[in-house]
Amino acid sequence: MSNHSIQKAESHSLMHDAKKRRILGDVLSHLFLGVMAVIWLVPIVWVFAESFNKNTAPYTRTFFPTEFSLNNYIALFTDRSVLNFPKMFMNTFIVAIFVCLISMFFVLSVAYCMSRLRFRTRRTFMNVVLILGMFPGIMAVSAIYFILKAVGLTGEGLTTIALILVYSAGSGAGFYVMKGYMDTIPTSLDEAAMLDGCTRLQVFYKIIIPICKPMIVYQAIIGFLTPWLDFVMAKVICRTQSNYTVALGLWLMLDKEYIQNWYARFAAAAVVISIPIAILFIVMQRFYQESMSGSVKG
Repeated sequence: MSNHSIQKAESHSLMHDAKKRRILGDVLSHLFLGVMAVIWLVPIVWVFAESFNKNTAPYTRTFFPTEFSLNNYIALFTDRSVLNFPKMFMNTFIVAIFVCLISMFFVLSVAYCMSRLRFRTRRTFMNVVLILGMFPGIMAVSAIYFILKAVGLTGEGLTTIALILVYSAGSGAGFYVMKGYMDTIPTSLDEAAMLDGCTRLQVFYKIIIPICKPMIVYQAIIGFLTPWLDFVMAKVICRTQSNYTVALGLWLMLDKEYIQNWYARFAAAAVVISIPIAILFIVMQRFYQESMSGSVKG
C-alpha cells in the first residue's frame, strides 16, 4: 500500500472519530439542556396547576392536584374581607408604570451627559457612583424610611408616592450600561447634526434616542420589574394592608393565620402577577427586534 493511501486512510479515520466525538458531544449537551429544562419547568407547571386546586390547604397527599376549580381565581378578586388583592395589584401597577417612565428618563439623561459631555467633575462623579453601586441597597433601608418619615411621606395615602420616589430617585445611578451603548455611537453623527443647526437637545431625541432603542427596551423592563418584584423596601415603607404591594400580599397569604384558606390562592396570585411581566417581555421583544433590524439596515 502506498504512502498516499495510508495517509488517506488515516485522515478518513480521524475525520470519522471527530464526527463521532461531535455527535456524542451534541447528544450530551442536548441531554443536559433537556434535564435542566425539566428542572426549570416543573415549579412553573406546579404553581399553575396548584392555582386551580380545589383543595385550598397547603398539605396534600399528591404532588399535583387531583381536583380542579376556578374558585381560587374568583375568590382572589371577589373576597376582599381578609386580603384585598385587587387593591394591592393596582398599587403595584401604578408604582411600576411611574417608576418605569421616570427611571427611563433619568438613565437616558445621565448616560447622555456622561457619554457626550466633558466637564471637570465628570470622572469623579462616575467613580463615586461606581463605588456606591458596590454597596447593597438594603444598607440604606433604615435611613430612607426615616427620611420619608421626616418629610411626612409614610402616612396613609402617601406611601404610593413614597415608593415611586424611592425606586426612581436613584435609578439615574444605573447609567453605566446605557452609557456604554452610547459610547459605541460615533460622535460624527452629533457633529454633523449640530453643523446642520441642531441643538444638544435635538441631537439627544432625534439621533441618540432612536439609535438606543434596544437599550431603552432593556431599561423599561428593568424599571418595571424593580418595584413589581421588590419586597424589602415595600415592607419597610408600607405600614397598612391598604397600601401593600403584590409582593407583600403574597407574603401575607403564607402567614399561618391565612395559609389554610389562601395557599391555593397564593398560587393563583403568582400566576396573575406574572401576566403583566409576560406581556411586557412579549411587547418589548417586538420593539427590540424592530430596532435591531433597523440598525442593521442603516
